[in-house]
Amino acid sequence: HGTEQRRAGQGTARTNATMMMKRGVLAMALAAFANTAAADNTCVAMSIADYGVVTIELADDQTPVTVANFLEYVDSDFYDGLIFHRVIENFMIQGGGYTSDLKEKKTNAAIVNEASVGLSNTYGTISMARTSDPNSATDQFFINTVDNTFLDYSKSSDGYAAFGTVTDGMDLVMAISEVKTHTTNGFSDVPKTSIVIESVERTTCADAVTSAKKNLRKAHARVAPRHPVH
Repeated sequence: HGTEQRRAGQGTARTNATMMMKRGVLAMALAAFANTAAADNTCVAMSIADYGVVTIELADDQTPVTVANFLEYVDSDFYDGLIFHRVIENFMIQGGGYTSDLKEKKTNAAIVNEASVGLSNTYGTISMARTSDPNSATDQFFINTVDNTFLDYSKSSDGYAAFGTVTDGMDLVMAISEVKTHTTNGFSDVPKTSIVIESVERTTCADAVTSAKKNLRKAHARVAPRHPVH
């Protein structure tokens, strides 16, 4: 019996060791999958005159149509020299459609609204601006400076498609959101001093910064006023 008991014990040890090895392999596989998923996302660096660089990680997997549309503008240097033409403190900053003299650039065709499958419009996310037509988004985007979840898709609203998250430079976005604005040429909430986008180009994603950003989001959550984004 003693021999049998010892064998049983050895068998249990071997079984436990095997299970631990399998769990280790599974953990490594999951980590590799997570890294691959992160690597599959595209990141862009937005250089803003007099402010610096804002890095944004796009949600390629969740909003493929919106990301592809945005990157088409990015890759063609469409945004170079355009401005943030609409800035509302405690809400968002909007840009990507007008020159500093408020002339609108010709856009590509409008895209389908992916708000129902996109990210939530929380602090630090970038979303597509549109008209009252839910499928009218083209080139213009906005960056949420507070949690604007009322802009999310719901049974009563088509929502606004959030397709990425600022991973670095959110302090610059917040600084822009606090500039003085005025009404000019029929446009309201226009910065008195032009906020110019010098360039937007693809860059390498930084996972560590993304994690830090997620922790920062909670600290900046505030109740936002309801403003239409168009």
